[in-house]
Amino acid sequence: MTGEECIFIARSEEETIVLGEKIGRLLKPGDVIAMTGTLAAGKTTITKGIAKALGVEDTVTSPTFCLISEYEGTGMPLYHIDAYRLEGEEDFLNLGVEEMLYGRGVCVIEWSERVGSCLPKKTIHLSLLPLEDGSRKITIRNWNNGTIE
Repeated sequence: MTGEECIFIARSEEETIVLGEKIGRLLKPGDVIAMTGTLAAGKTTITKGIAKALGVEDTVTSPTFCLISEYEGTGMPLYHIDAYRLEGEEDFLNLGVEEMLYGRGVCVIEWSERVGSCLPKKTIHLSLLPLEDGSRKITIRNWNNGTIE
């Protein structure tokens, strides 16, 4: 998939992590991933796969209460931001996120709909939707990093 919308179905947590790994292997410094989805949609789970691909050895957890978690990977850092508890874009910018959005690592933002206009135009958008059978529909938009197989 390149440059357009693509849809994946992940039938388990393991498949979600594997998709995250595939995405993570194609990311470059300065890439921003904006994620949307309900509670328990799999946002942190797919981030675990991205982290694994970046060589992060720490356990990745949701940054809901700390807002930002920074992980050092063997290739580049991962900045994991949770915007759920933010009041809006001003709160987001007050966190000092510019360095993360335009830095030397990859920035993954959960609940990105709360801070949408602050994000770079080249932001990769992931939407996660839980389905009735327990699987996840994962839609990727604005992807220009290569083919995900």
